[in-house]
Amino acid sequence: MINAGTIMPLANWVPIAMLAASNVFMTTAWYGHLKFKDSPILLAIFVSWGIAFVEYCLVVPANRMGSAVYSTAELKTIQEVITLVVFAVFSVVVLKESFTLKHALGFAIIAIGAAVIFYKPGMFS
Repeated sequence: MINAGTIMPLANWVPIAMLAASNVFMTTAWYGHLKFKDSPILLAIFVSWGIAFVEYCLVVPANRMGSAVYSTAELKTIQEVITLVVFAVFSVVVLKESFTLKHALGFAIIAIGAAVIFYKPGMFS
């Protein structure tokens, strides 16, 4: 669906932008509470649930719009690549964890898998 020689139209980018925004909320909901380990677990669950609601409000329409442009496998692949990028930044910036060569290599292997999903015969000819 993507021609390497042309600029992607807005319809291609809007779902990707919404998936990226939804991932910020998802990552915050899933891992943000780790900065507050002394708070009660029920509080963490309910706050995370509220944050996840915003994530769903973005991801559901993103997938609905995106399905007009991308296959379901492509949408899922985009989502997973965005998830890894957002998680890597979140873990370093918010959780103050290190990003090692091991992480970079693992993510690179996943990126190669994503490239396989998007490869179309004759794409580079």
